[in-house]
Amino acid sequence: MVRITFIQPDGSRREIEAEPGDSVMQAALAHNVEGITAECNGSAACATCHAYFQEDRLGGLDAMAEHENDMLDFAACERRSGSRLSCQVKVTDALDGMTVTLPEMQ
Repeated sequence: MVRITFIQPDGSRREIEAEPGDSVMQAALAHNVEGITAECNGSAACATCHAYFQEDRLGGLDAMAEHENDMLDFAACERRSGSRLSCQVKVTDALDGMTVTLPEMQ
């Protein structure tokens, strides 16, 4: 299992154990992590699973596809250098201990 810590906009933290192969969005939903709406169920068509991934560990993530990059321009909260759609980030061992901060709104 891979440990991922989600930080809510109020600063509260929640650590979950995620299954490798799932997306970070799927893992968050399976553990009832608030703050990820996922209106399109992971098809990268809505940007309601926007999250800020730990910037110093972005190199361990799969590269962002052009479509994901475009969708982030429509996210409800500001885009930052660590912004990703959590539906497009697969849980791998490289994510163990990763911190994911959730935006104020989706």
